[in-house]
Amino acid sequence: MTGPAVTLVRDDITDQHADAIVNAANSSLLGGGGVDGAIHRRGGPEILAACRALRASHYGKGLATGQAVATTAGRLHADHVIHTVGPVHSREEDRSALLASCYREALRVADELGARTVAFPAISAGIYGWPVDDAARIALATVRAADTSVTEARFVLLDEAAYAAFAAHLD
Repeated sequence: MTGPAVTLVRDDITDQHADAIVNAANSSLLGGGGVDGAIHRRGGPEILAACRALRASHYGKGLATGQAVATTAGRLHADHVIHTVGPVHSREEDRSALLASCYREALRVADELGARTVAFPAISAGIYGWPVDDAARIALATVRAADTSVTEARFVLLDEAAYAAFAAHLD
């Protein structure tokens, strides 16, 4: 096993066809804004029901930052949604290891599921305030170095600025 092939697309992550779609979730697992809200809306009530079941069992206090867990993908064009909680960016504290953990843990869960194609958003680069250039650097370095059976890691970037930042670090 070695790092997967990395591709970049400028698109809405909820339109992707993949074995697993990664959700930049909040710790409650119950939906929110940004990517999280879009995945819950487009995926339908099955995802929320699965998240509620997780909260009722192993994740009573929610999912910790840097960790990942899978649910059904509901109505999305995927078999699974892998929820991971990115860190909120801080100027006072280096949380880079937590951001890298999101990608490593998502790939670990993907391997457990037998997923070969995984669609990632730019975790923490939206409302969590992580500078997109640094988020791209961490994401790509982490995924490229991962020991995984995933064959394609697709970064799905909604806007041109995010796409350009990831493209700059892909070379």
